Amino acid sequence: MQTISVSSSAIRSVSYDSESSRLYITFHSGGPYTFYRVPPEIFHGLINSSSPGSYYHNRIAGRYS
Repeated sequence: MQTISVSSSAIRSVSYDSESSRLYITFHSGGPYTFYRVPPEIFHGLINSSSPGSYYHNRIAGRYS
């Protein structure tokens, strides 16, 4: 599992475990937070987004435990 730094005012870094479908997000304000059963396309969308913070709020927050 590799940690990827993203260019975001809200998110510091992101990791994804493809075997367990777990997404790990470290925010500048704290973390890391773990999200379960996240499809790989959501992870790829997050790291490729021009605004990872907005992508998180629109596609991840409140949708994954």
